[in-house]
Amino acid sequence: MHFGVGGSFFADRDAARRLGRRGISPYFRDSKGRVFFLRITGGVLAGRRFKAPSGRGVRPSTDRVRESVFATLAPLHGARVLDLYAGSGALGIEALSRGAANVVFVERASAALETLRRNLAQLGLSDRSRVLGSDVRSAIRQLGRRGDRYELILMDPPYASGEAERAMVAAVESGILSPGGTVVVESSRRHLPGEVAGLERMDERRYGDTVMLRFQNCIGCGGVE
Repeated sequence: MHFGVGGSFFADRDAARRLGRRGISPYFRDSKGRVFFLRITGGVLAGRRFKAPSGRGVRPSTDRVRESVFATLAPLHGARVLDLYAGSGALGIEALSRGAANVVFVERASAALETLRRNLAQLGLSDRSRVLGSDVRSAIRQLGRRGDRYELILMDPPYASGEAERAMVAAVESGILSPGGTVVVESSRRHLPGEVAGLERMDERRYGDTVMLRFQNCIGCGGVE
């Protein structure tokens, strides 16, 4: 017999109950109630599944979106990556599978942090990862003071929060984005971030309500004319 936790099924009743109590789900539902299982789409771990924090407001990047976005990026071999508003770690985990040297994950929600750390451990990625339990702008200031630099910054902030634009400004001002580095932002098409001085919009791709934006670090570009 199989037992469900929020629509997912396990052969072991105790395992199902443990995941439910911990606020962890092997899948998530979108706003239309459709069920998605999370899976790595490329690289050495392609096909491996990982888990999402359960509950309303959970919105990991879907397989289709991640696969399309990473296809637009330059090869990641040896890249230093920062995953902001990391949640389950979907974007950063994809980067590690595709060859990134290391990823720093920033997330402040306790349930998401537990799920993220479990995902990294179960996928054998803990030694190439660092998890910061912090709000994003505090983490950016901390990393900037340390002199850390990243070739790729990934952001999946809450929609309609204005967080994306504020984090982009903080990333540029702190100097954590390497010269020529890339920022990828997941956003709602109804609440796109504004232009930010020092970042040039290079690409925009739409997937229903979701928009993936790619920016490049540059001197004297972006901002309001």
